[in-house]
Amino acid sequence: MQPDPLAQLTEIRAIMERSSRFLSLSGLSGVGAGAVALVGVAAGHLYLQSHYPSESGDDGYRHLIASTAAERQAALPFLVLLAAVVAGGAVLAAWYFTRRRMRQQGPGRPRWTGLARRLLQALALPLGAGAVFCLRLYLGDDAGLAVPGLLVFYGLALLNASKFTFDEIRWLGLTQVALGLAALGLPGWGLTFFALGFGLGHIGYGLLMYHRYERPAPAGAPAPAAPGR
Repeated sequence: MQPDPLAQLTEIRAIMERSSRFLSLSGLSGVGAGAVALVGVAAGHLYLQSHYPSESGDDGYRHLIASTAAERQAALPFLVLLAAVVAGGAVLAAWYFTRRRMRQQGPGRPRWTGLARRLLQALALPLGAGAVFCLRLYLGDDAGLAVPGLLVFYGLALLNASKFTFDEIRWLGLTQVALGLAALGLPGWGLTFFALGFGLGHIGYGLLMYHRYERPAPAGAPAPAAPGR
């Protein structure tokens, strides 16, 4: 029998995809990261409400970003600790679910490749620069721009990393940038935009990715489509 040219092209494309992009990232990682972010937003809201009440009726976040530099510095240790816990929880969720997906893909799949390292490096530089930049905003006279800045820099980090993994990461990055720019006009709603971007944005992306690439197909149904450009 003559080989099917279309099947051969499909196989060649799949090999090229696996060699150029990290395709073991699990959609459930996004769901876990989003859930952790929402818990962090709730914890931050409760803390600010109890420590920075406002007689004008504003919530604690609005009172904090309009307060003095000394008050914002007093809240900084808690906020840094909360950010570290949320980031750590998101990384653990990503590690667990991605590791589980690697196992499901078969024992022959590489666990830690140069491609995965390049993906992390592409994320790390914009995230590190954004963290320093937003910290300076928070300690200065533009505290209300810190959350929009975090969303914008995180979106840029995802855009930078998207060339090493699924195309959907690029759309998640564009969503984060759009939310960050929208939050510039509503600085008092920073926690809400944080929850939308880091919380619901991740959950929505994760569910989309899971249903598109990972959900077990019913008996007799075709397997989920392979990712493509």
